[in-house]
Amino acid sequence: MEDNNINYEYILRYLKRTLRADEGHIEDVRRVAVGMNLPIARVETVRFLQTLIASSNAKRILEIGTAIGYSGLSMLEAAGDDGHLVTVEKSPDLAKLARENFEGKKVELIEGDGVKVLETLDGEFDFAFVDAAKGQYGAMFDNLMRLVKTSGVIVSDNVLYKGMTATDDLRERREITIIKRMRAYLDMLCNDKRLVTSIVPIGDGLAISYIVRKD
Repeated sequence: MEDNNINYEYILRYLKRTLRADEGHIEDVRRVAVGMNLPIARVETVRFLQTLIASSNAKRILEIGTAIGYSGLSMLEAAGDDGHLVTVEKSPDLAKLARENFEGKKVELIEGDGVKVLETLDGEFDFAFVDAAKGQYGAMFDNLMRLVKTSGVIVSDNVLYKGMTATDDLRERREITIIKRMRAYLDMLCNDKRLVTSIVPIGDGLAISYIVRKD
């Protein structure tokens, strides 16, 4: 097995040669991110996000964890001309590059810690993508539920975390706290009766949560 123990190597190779490749500006941003060794979303993850956004007609999108804008630009592409992105990035250096990459797009980029920024946001979103500090997902949950509308979708990335979430056989000592918190977060998503949640073993693991109701 390869690629963080989430999937078989031959499946990954097949997905990468079969799924549509990025083009133009988005491909340029992806190449820069890879060159910087940034942990950006994988192509199979991005295509899945785009499929969810296009099929649900999501227009107002929230992202926690901008990096330099690759996933944000990809989601905006799926949302169409009237799509709008609010995205949060903790690193000032990455935020600066992202602003350059977002030039001309309908994007509000907020610098700061995702947990704290979420507390300050208002309005309603159709779709949220969480790809920030893995140990903080649980602390974001209440505000994600407040901000994403009924019939909206919350997608949480890296939930299988190199396979370590699924088995203690892979667990590294320095990751124990993160893994415990991620398991607790997944338990929360899967057992909250306001949500219908599925966990998909692509990329580094995705949790897709559809909000049935908010009360």
